[in-house]
Amino acid sequence: MLSLPRRLLRHLAPEPVQVSGNEIVRSTFAAFIGMLAVTGFSSFMLPASALPVVAASMGASAVLTFALPSSPLSQPWPLVGSHIISASIGVAACLWISEPVLAAAVAVSLSILVMFLTHTLHPPGGAAALLPVVLGDSVREAGFAFVVAPVAVNVFVLLAVGMAINILVFGRRYPAKPYEPENLIHDSDDPPSLDRIGITHGDLHQALVDLDIYLDVSEEDLNRIYRMAGAQAYRRRMGEITCQDIMSRDLVTLRLDTDVEEAWSLLRHHKLKALPVIDEARHVIGILTLVDVLKPVDLKTYRGFDEKLITFIRRALPVSSKGPRSVGDIMVRPVLTVDSDMHITEVVPLLSDAGYHNLPVVDRDYRLVGMITQSDLIAALYNGSLQTQGETDAALQKVFTTPLRSPVNI
Repeated sequence: MLSLPRRLLRHLAPEPVQVSGNEIVRSTFAAFIGMLAVTGFSSFMLPASALPVVAASMGASAVLTFALPSSPLSQPWPLVGSHIISASIGVAACLWISEPVLAAAVAVSLSILVMFLTHTLHPPGGAAALLPVVLGDSVREAGFAFVVAPVAVNVFVLLAVGMAINILVFGRRYPAKPYEPENLIHDSDDPPSLDRIGITHGDLHQALVDLDIYLDVSEEDLNRIYRMAGAQAYRRRMGEITCQDIMSRDLVTLRLDTDVEEAWSLLRHHKLKALPVIDEARHVIGILTLVDVLKPVDLKTYRGFDEKLITFIRRALPVSSKGPRSVGDIMVRPVLTVDSDMHITEVVPLLSDAGYHNLPVVDRDYRLVGMITQSDLIAALYNGSLQTQGETDAALQKVFTTPLRSPVNI
C-alpha cells in the first residue's frame, strides 16, 4: 500500500511528457529566437523598468507557440485576440478603478469571461490584463495606446516568428488545420472510409460537449490519437504482417521508352489497372494507370470513343500532331512507395482515404520488389481476422474441455 506522501504526489504531479529529445531541442531553439525578437522590439518602445513585465507575458505565449504549436490555445486567433482584448480590459480597469487590488481582480476575471465568449482563451492573456494595473502611472499616461505598442506589436512579432520557425524551419503545421471530415477524393458528402464505423468524429465531438470542460487538445488531434491507438491495437492482435507478406512479387513493369500501345496491351492482357515504371536499377520512376492512358484522348462526347482510343494507341497520326507516344509522356511522377517491412496497418489510410489504389513496394535500396493493391489489403485483413478468431475459439475450446485436477463439491 502506498504511503500518504506518495499518494499525494501521484495526484499532484502530472504524468511525464512523452516527447523526443529532438523535439525538446527544437522547441528550445525556437523559443530563444522568438523571445530575442520580442525583447528586441520592446527595448525600443518601453523604459527598462517595464521591459521585464512585458517580456514575462510574451514568454508565457512563447511556451505555447513553440512547445505546443498544435494546441488550441496556441493558435493565431487566441494568441493575438487574447492579448489585445485582455490588454484593453486591463487599461480600462487601470484608468477607471483607483484601487489596484480591485482593478487587478476585475481585469483578470473579466478578460477570462471575454476570452471564453470570443473563443480566444490563451493563458498569457491573464498576464496581459494584469500588466496595465501593475505598470500603473505609465499606462495611465499612454492610455489605450499601450494596447497598440507594445502589446499588439509584440504579439504580432511573436506570431510572425512562430509561423516562420514552425513552418519553414521545422516543417510543423502552424496554424493547425481544423478537422474537416470531408470526402475530398471523390467530392461527395459521404465521410471518409475510416470514419464510417467505430468511433466517428461526431462521437468525439459529442463526448467533448458532454464532458463540459475545456481540454487543451483539438478535435483533429483526438481523432488522430484514436486512429493511431486503434492501429496499434490491431497490430498487436494480428502480429507483424508486413507489406512483403501480402504483396505481389511476379510483376509486370514498364520502361520510360515503352510504347503506349505495348503498355495498353499489357494492362489488358494481365487485367491490371496500373503498372510501375522502373529504370535500369529497378528504381520506381513513375506509374501508369488506365486513367493516364485515357486522359490524352479527346472525350468531349461518347460518339466515336472507340475510334479515338484506337487512333491514339496505334499512332495513326504523327507524333507532333497527336501528342504523347511513350510511357514517359503520360505516366504519373513522382510515385508514392512503401517499404517492404512496413506494417499493413500503415497502408490502410493510404488505400482507403488517400485516393491510392496501387502502391509499389521497395526494399532498403529503393528497388521495386512488389506491388500492393486494395484487393491484397482486403484479403490480408480478412485472413488476419479469421486467424485471430480461430486462435480465440481454440483457446476457449481448450478452457472448456480441459478436465479439472480435483473434483468440485457442490
